[in-house]
Amino acid sequence: MSDRIGVGNVSRLPSLQEIGKAPKVLLHDHLDGGLRTATIIDLARERGHVLPSGDPDNLADWFRDASDSGSLDRYLETFAHTVGVMQSREALIRVAAECAQDLADDGVVYAEVRFAPEQHSEGGLTLDEVVEAVLEGFRRGSAGSDGRPRIRVGTLLTAMRHRARSREIAELAVRYRDVGVVGFDIAGAEAGYPPTRHLDAFEYLQRENAHFTIHAGEAFGLPSIWQAIQWCGADRLGHGVRIIDDITAPGIGPDGSGDGEAKLGRLAAYVRDKRIPLEMCPTSNVQTGAAPSIAEHPIGLLRRLYFRVTVNTDNRLMSGTSLSLEFAKLVEAFGYDWDDLQWFTVNAMKSAFIPFDERLALINGVIKPGFAHLKWQA
Repeated sequence: MSDRIGVGNVSRLPSLQEIGKAPKVLLHDHLDGGLRTATIIDLARERGHVLPSGDPDNLADWFRDASDSGSLDRYLETFAHTVGVMQSREALIRVAAECAQDLADDGVVYAEVRFAPEQHSEGGLTLDEVVEAVLEGFRRGSAGSDGRPRIRVGTLLTAMRHRARSREIAELAVRYRDVGVVGFDIAGAEAGYPPTRHLDAFEYLQRENAHFTIHAGEAFGLPSIWQAIQWCGADRLGHGVRIIDDITAPGIGPDGSGDGEAKLGRLAAYVRDKRIPLEMCPTSNVQTGAAPSIAEHPIGLLRRLYFRVTVNTDNRLMSGTSLSLEFAKLVEAFGYDWDDLQWFTVNAMKSAFIPFDERLALINGVIKPGFAHLKWQA
């Protein structure tokens, strides 16, 4: 890892504005966690949904404040107001299109955005109609003014871990995998709902040669990660923060600095050796109590130990964040430079659920040249 920038060092840290120009990759972003507040207000008015505030700025503040409780369960309650207005084809198209536009405006060149189709059927839509509406929205939002795509968006279909429709959603993901759906996920409160409850869905996906990630190791500990990998066969871990519980690092600070030597337990060693990607979401992890602060986030040590770490937003509305802002916070906390940011970005692109040749084309044709230009300007 790059040394911190010290007094007298001619190098300087990347600024938020500069990071915004970098070609970034996002693997963990929830569609229902990234709405524009003005859109929520418009859609709520059409649907008759009562919101905590009718002012966009005040509503944005409410979402952030309600999400800062330190509890994952309380954090998840805020979604009643986003999911509640995403119940028609037109609403889903609009939200998905704006999501793609906002990510592209932030310099994201590839994103995997996830949503749970079963949560958007209150207005009478079938699961297939929900998926088709979201895919149409991403298609519209990805196109620039010249008609050429500004961003590539892949979709992950999520099943809620406290419900019993995971096999049905897995089959839906396979059915649409050639037209924009790139994988499957389970999400929701971890405690009391282990991933093994959905083993049938994961075994089906493996037989179909399909990709999937699992929310694990966020609010719950190592058993959740172990089950996700060893029982369910997850390709990636959503968050995976608690893998730190299987690492002892005397003499190494929370930021990964120091001369100590880390010792990995068998599970942590397996995750690192197998290069299992960790979808880290720093701001969200602090909000839900999975990490005490950005400066004390396990990402500092995990990056030093060369785990396959990726940086993500989780829920941009609830966290008041963007991928550029997540990177900027890590730069401030850990002194990361352009090489570090490129390392995180290439990690993410390597771990995406699209074909290898397409990942390689983005790495060599977009990401590395983009970072090279920014390093040269610096």
